[in-house]
Amino acid sequence: MLLHNRIESFARLGEMLRTFPEASGNTGMSSLVDAARLSEEDNPWFTVNNIRFALNSLGEALALPKMEKWLAPYLKYFSENKKHGRVAAVMAGNIPAVGFHDFLCILISGNHLIAKLSAQDKRLLPVMAEILTSLDPEWNDQISFTVEKLPPFEAIIATGANNTFRYFEYYFRKYPHLLRHNRNSIAILNGDETSSQLEGLASDIMRFFGLGCRNVSKLFVPRAYDFSPLVKALELFRKEADHSKFMNNYEYFKSIYMVNRTPFHDTGFLLLTPSSRLVSSIGVVNYEEYADVRTLSQRIKNDKEFIQCIVSVQDFGVNSILPGQTQHPELWDYADGIDTMNFLHQLRFP
Repeated sequence: MLLHNRIESFARLGEMLRTFPEASGNTGMSSLVDAARLSEEDNPWFTVNNIRFALNSLGEALALPKMEKWLAPYLKYFSENKKHGRVAAVMAGNIPAVGFHDFLCILISGNHLIAKLSAQDKRLLPVMAEILTSLDPEWNDQISFTVEKLPPFEAIIATGANNTFRYFEYYFRKYPHLLRHNRNSIAILNGDETSSQLEGLASDIMRFFGLGCRNVSKLFVPRAYDFSPLVKALELFRKEADHSKFMNNYEYFKSIYMVNRTPFHDTGFLLLTPSSRLVSSIGVVNYEEYADVRTLSQRIKNDKEFIQCIVSVQDFGVNSILPGQTQHPELWDYADGIDTMNFLHQLRFP
């Protein structure tokens, strides 16, 4: 399949995803609506509202001008007369369709995709593959899915937890590989953020119940920071947080903190507690006070391999992003800062 045909297919898929579920009359979209409903039955964290948000965001990223901008640096590779191969992708299942970017990169680069789906997210990508095939039947021979053992492959991309990452390093050591581990996102506040900016940060914290690597799990705040404006902004998500599994976590950690006399700010559905850790539990966001920006910047540099995004109204470097944008990544916002397309184009198949 020619590159422009691949681009056109994904651009048309993007048009459908941008209006999901309203575009359910389009070819294959009714199946995606069904997949969303069944995904919530499989995995209660995957609410239909969050699935809709995820698919709409993917649709925005797949707008044709954005795809052309993303692919422009790689056109020299596409012009090479090179063989393509079978590239496996071991996908996570923490948020809806989280493996889509690897799905896209492997297919747009002309390779055959072998996707090992998480049991927590096994329905959405296969239906999107069906839609692509309905748009261009040539995709039918390019895409394979499994939830069991991987069939033979020649290169692999794998995403997993830190413990799984060590397993990946050993098991896939003989293959060309791109491996990713857990990361978390942070926010740096200066106390002068507007209500609109804090509402954006509330979304960065609460969207997908905080389960994504782009969700903010740690706040850095100036000394004597007034949390009341942020607590007010978080109220936008009170109804969405009224979810049995989320509230169970919130109530559990609240009881633990009270017994242990751990200080916290209570929003009624989310706990803000002082901690030096970047990682927080579901229903909890950690925070830490800082004295000066220079010292904080050095701290962030030291922890950069564990940080996915830095949310701030100020620029803190390559991973810095404005409040409210963490769950709207562009195609060039590579997970772990590793250029997936460059990895794929450097592969050489016999």
